[in-house]
Amino acid sequence: MRLIGMLDSPYVRRAAITLRLLGLPYALEQVSVFRTFDQFRAINPVVKAPSLVCDNDMVLMDSTLIIDYAEALAGRSLMPTDLAARQRALRIVGLALAACEKAVQHVYEHNLRPTEKVHQPWVERVDGQCASAFALLEAEIKAVPVPSAEQDLDQAGLTAAVVWTFTQALLPGRLAPAAHPALAGFTAAVDAFPAFQALPHA
Repeated sequence: MRLIGMLDSPYVRRAAITLRLLGLPYALEQVSVFRTFDQFRAINPVVKAPSLVCDNDMVLMDSTLIIDYAEALAGRSLMPTDLAARQRALRIVGLALAACEKAVQHVYEHNLRPTEKVHQPWVERVDGQCASAFALLEAEIKAVPVPSAEQDLDQAGLTAAVVWTFTQALLPGRLAPAAHPALAGFTAAVDAFPAFQALPHA
């Protein structure tokens, strides 16, 4: 299998770390949707990262759907099987992905749109949604034990850590670690795991 996309994308990194933790062999091809658009389009005309080229050459996209396929292929999941624990994990994943989406919208609004075209009411709305998602995520992560080894990490913790790292890198100073100590501490702990070290935010 080939995973296409850059590790500065939280969606690509989330999928890459998951594949590694599931023990699935794959090649990571760091192709950019911006700098190497035509190269990416030759692999997937939709130009969506991450894209997974399966062994039969079918191309899958969207990190959540790629992870779903990977778990079926591996015959195991990084999600809890207990219903209550799974519900909590799904809430954490949902909050993390919502926070990530709003952070990406902020970055795109400022980095891709001409300054005179930036719509401030939209930016304020997106920033408010992002802050709310991170505040709720912080409250959830406070109740999550920090895993002592990467085999104890579930998809909720993985996704939360990847999203926190991405947001700190792309929006420095906007979400203070001091206001999110649980998230910052959890991420610092799991960043030491081999899979995170092997697939760092680039």
